[in-house]
Amino acid sequence: MYICLCNGLTDAQIRGAIAAGASRPKEVYAACNCNAQCGCCTGTMLSIIRDQPAAASEAAAGD
Repeated sequence: MYICLCNGLTDAQIRGAIAAGASRPKEVYAACNCNAQCGCCTGTMLSIIRDQPAAASEAAAGD
């Protein structure tokens, strides 16, 4: 699903950038070789960032 229409970033691209170490929207944009344009996607991006570590922690706790 497209999250950032200005840059054409999908949720998969954003999750990939987060998995590679991005922890802020600015870092996600940099990892995707783009810059923030209108900023409407940053709220959704922050939600994805916050959800990613929680999912990783839950998986590790289940081992």
